[in-house]
Amino acid sequence: MTISARAVARFAHFNPSRALRWIFAAAVVAAVAAPDIAAAATRARVARPGAFDGTWNVTFTPQAGNCHATNTVPFNVYGTQVSSAGGGRVTGGISRNGSVAVRIQVGASWANGRGRLAGNAGAGRWSGLITGDRCSGVWQAMRS
Repeated sequence: MTISARAVARFAHFNPSRALRWIFAAAVVAAVAAPDIAAAATRARVARPGAFDGTWNVTFTPQAGNCHATNTVPFNVYGTQVSSAGGGRVTGGISRNGSVAVRIQVGASWANGRGRLAGNAGAGRWSGLITGDRCSGVWQAMRS
């Protein structure tokens, strides 16, 4: 292996203090830019208006288990977040293509639901523990 005279000449005038100043300057630029990058990442995680925004009336119909009552419950959708519009705790969300996955809790009762929204309607399946009984069924939604 040979080293050219030009490469050796570049390092002949190496100044460590000058190199440290460049490193320090780069670190200052990175530190100044970091808050803007962190703020942009935070803004990206915040829910933004989406195609499914609004209040949805969801009708839960039992098909199996010792649950017989059909219930209609309102939900709010904003961006990718789904929340209760009428009581209870709702966790989960909705993707841009309309896929929904949520968990609903009211007192000791809970249910998990999956499905899809499209336009102003949607449908899916649910299962859970309602007043102590295992139940499952289907749900249908209409945007109001």
